[in-house]
Amino acid sequence: MVSEYNNPRNRKFYFIIAIIFVIVTLIPMYVLIIIAFAVPSQTVAAYYPPLFPSQFTLSNFIGAFSGYSSILQAAFIKSLITATIVGALAVALGFHASYGLSKMSNRMSALIISVLFFSTMIPSLTIAIPISVSFLKLGLYDSALGLALAQELVVLPMTVFMITGTLQSLPKQLELQARVDGAGFMQSLYTVILPLAKPGIFAAFLLSWMMSWDEFTFAVILSPVHPTLPILIYIDSTARGNILFASAFALLVTIPVIIITLVLSKFIKGNYLTSGVTG
Repeated sequence: MVSEYNNPRNRKFYFIIAIIFVIVTLIPMYVLIIIAFAVPSQTVAAYYPPLFPSQFTLSNFIGAFSGYSSILQAAFIKSLITATIVGALAVALGFHASYGLSKMSNRMSALIISVLFFSTMIPSLTIAIPISVSFLKLGLYDSALGLALAQELVVLPMTVFMITGTLQSLPKQLELQARVDGAGFMQSLYTVILPLAKPGIFAAFLLSWMMSWDEFTFAVILSPVHPTLPILIYIDSTARGNILFASAFALLVTIPVIIITLVLSKFIKGNYLTSGVTG
């Protein structure tokens, strides 16, 4: 019996849908690259810009980064450190919280995760202002660590949700067998469960990193003196009002996301989010 997916007609339909999705997703990136690298006469200054420009230049990047080398480097490093801290904290806290939730009934774990997601419904602006007062007292204001802790409020619920689904998909017999063979609780958790959950953990880290990398609200309030890269791009774009320079800056923000996504792409497939374990 031919399954629904293996049906030739259905496969053609899914293939067409996938192509349309890829095209719609890649078009904005293509336009951004063209505006950043092509000469203005073939992009923003043309009535009918060509789909494939013939003249390219680096003047947009030179003009965008002129006078911003030290500030840009500091903003890039701060964004990188903040996103890495957010991702590391998210998976460290999320894994242990998810392990406890995976031992509960599906109804109870779903209720707790729903409560966690409820915190994300509160506007970030109303949270960032009182947090900034506390961070001033604690010496965390305008620091990468303070900004990462604030962003964790938004990132952690999604991380717990993803890792909980991964852990719930693992056969319970694996952990029980490890305990029967003499492994203690901590040993079975870190030598049996953790390795099997690595794909879901990597996917959760990637999502957490990306959410922190381009986060704006917390960054503009909690880190105004030494801004992150998205804030610096916003300030530069609004001050100069130059779409060419803004495109060059935006491409700089996008490149690390593309690199990390390509490196961890094998971990963000649907079956890997459940650790690839079935049956």
